[in-house]
Amino acid sequence: MSLPSATLVAQSVLSGAFVGALYGLMGLGLGLSWGLLRLINLAYFAFAFLAAYLCYQLSTSRGLDPLLTLFVVVPLFFAIGAALHALMARFKLTPFGSLLLTFGLTGIVESLIQSIWTADFRKLESHYAQEKFRVAGLFVPVPELITLGLAVGLAFAAWAVLRHTETGRALRAMREDAAIAAAFGVNERALALVLAGTCSALAAVAGVCLALLFSLAPSQIYAWIGVVFAAVMLGGLGNAWGPLVAGLVLGISESVTMVLTSPSWAPLVSFTLLIAILLVRPGKAGA
Repeated sequence: MSLPSATLVAQSVLSGAFVGALYGLMGLGLGLSWGLLRLINLAYFAFAFLAAYLCYQLSTSRGLDPLLTLFVVVPLFFAIGAALHALMARFKLTPFGSLLLTFGLTGIVESLIQSIWTADFRKLESHYAQEKFRVAGLFVPVPELITLGLAVGLAFAAWAVLRHTETGRALRAMREDAAIAAAFGVNERALALVLAGTCSALAAVAGVCLALLFSLAPSQIYAWIGVVFAAVMLGGLGNAWGPLVAGLVLGISESVTMVLTSPSWAPLVSFTLLIAILLVRPGKAGA
């Protein structure tokens, strides 16, 4: 078996980094919600795909630039996320209860998407798809570069808010001890609604990037859950940078694996890494 060229390996690393950035962007809201609110919201995957389809619809039927659809989907999904959290808080759901509820909601959203757009593949044809440039012999597509830029920018913004603002300190205090935080004047309910809405808005941003990069089909929602879960667990719950860093590692590992062996081996990479971390450092994964 001949080894691939250095250029091919380098291109695969770059492609893996772009896909890994999308893993991290999709996992950012899930990790923050799980780590700070103690709720496992699988509906973020459904929200991402619903936002992707809305981006597709607005771009194809209304002629709106895909990036401008962010001004529609981000406020919309912020409101949806806040409303969903209010419902879960009303019934005081446990993390396991939130997982079951949002898994059912994911199935409902999948059926909704299928009823509106059918189960056929949909592909957003935008002017971004034709734009690419070459750096040191490697091709850099603009949609992937946009995704990487948004993932890094939003991860940095989340980290800055959590570390250097009163809101971030209040959120971290809520995670440590909600009762003590409330005694010091922290409005737990309002902050939780804002955070839940923000996490859903982040999922919507990931959905727009998903529409820019991939063909869409409703059933693909579940294909993203495993690898993004692995990125969140490896990166750490409530950690702004963790899912992005872990997503980059997973994306590059999968891409290089496809080049060196076979594409059928790529899905095993994320779960093998997760299992290895859980076995070697069981107390650290997800911390």
